[in-house]
Amino acid sequence: MSIFNTGNPIKKRVKVVPVFLTINSAYAPYAAAAIHSLTQHANPNRYYKVIILHDGLNLVNRWRLRNLVTRNVALQFKKMSRSLYLKAVVAYCMRRKKGAADFFSAAVYYYRAFIPLLFPIYKKAVYIDSDVILRGDIGELFDIELGDNVLAAMVDPKVSAIPEFRDYVDNAVGVPHDEYVNSGVQVMDLRKMRKMKYLSTMIEMMRKYDADLVAPDQDYLNVILRGKILFLDPVWNAEPVKDLPRNVKLVHFNLFNKPWHYKGVPCERIFWAAAKGTGFTGDLKRQLAAFDEKKQKEDHEKVEALIKKAARLAKSKEPLMKLD
Repeated sequence: MSIFNTGNPIKKRVKVVPVFLTINSAYAPYAAAAIHSLTQHANPNRYYKVIILHDGLNLVNRWRLRNLVTRNVALQFKKMSRSLYLKAVVAYCMRRKKGAADFFSAAVYYYRAFIPLLFPIYKKAVYIDSDVILRGDIGELFDIELGDNVLAAMVDPKVSAIPEFRDYVDNAVGVPHDEYVNSGVQVMDLRKMRKMKYLSTMIEMMRKYDADLVAPDQDYLNVILRGKILFLDPVWNAEPVKDLPRNVKLVHFNLFNKPWHYKGVPCERIFWAAAKGTGFTGDLKRQLAAFDEKKQKEDHEKVEALIKKAARLAKSKEPLMKLD
């Protein structure tokens, strides 16, 4: 583990806002834009620690990410070790990645489930995907009271908007689509997750059902925590749209139309403004230039394949997995 602080040590007994991201080297440029946007909107009177769970970031990417720290935003890297739980997750991903490798990366989809177990010093934390841009203080998100709930997340708008996903969630996942949340932005009560043994429950379900799912750990999260989730205001997990409301505090470039792949996508200016000054702008522009018609076609085919898979699984007469 490497810890990079800002040279302005966090005072004892000061409440820290822990923010987690899970990435590999390929996701480092997007994570940099997310972290940079976080620092730009952080409350100057609070302390934040951004903790990156990864499977092996190269030294160049670590150094460039380390340069994003500020007076009150520290950065920590935690490389995942091959525990029995992680081996079970990787084995599951390897069995299920056929035809959908991009959607079954253990680093992207499962490391966040390890947060409660790996960081017992924290009672509460925020998790964000690497493809988000902050437009408000993430400390405000952290401060949301969860009450008796274990987690806060936003009902997934793409599920309601795409009939195949809606039917899949209702039938194959077994959660009402208007209660099914997106796992890309979470406020986590880590104490409650430890108490209920969230990670081991997820692993047990993987082993028992070996389910062929559309949105792997997101589906598990919704099944395990159904009825224990506080639904976030959409301002904290907004889709990029042409006329973005001013009160939106977080934009999530979820699934399709990434601004580093396509020109002219909604909110691309917000992303590129956040990416500027991260040290990764050149990498991102090269990615955009290299994402030619062939790659765009392949990207659309992957999305279409995912929707077709959802439609096929939606025909299930009962959920693919159940919480015992």
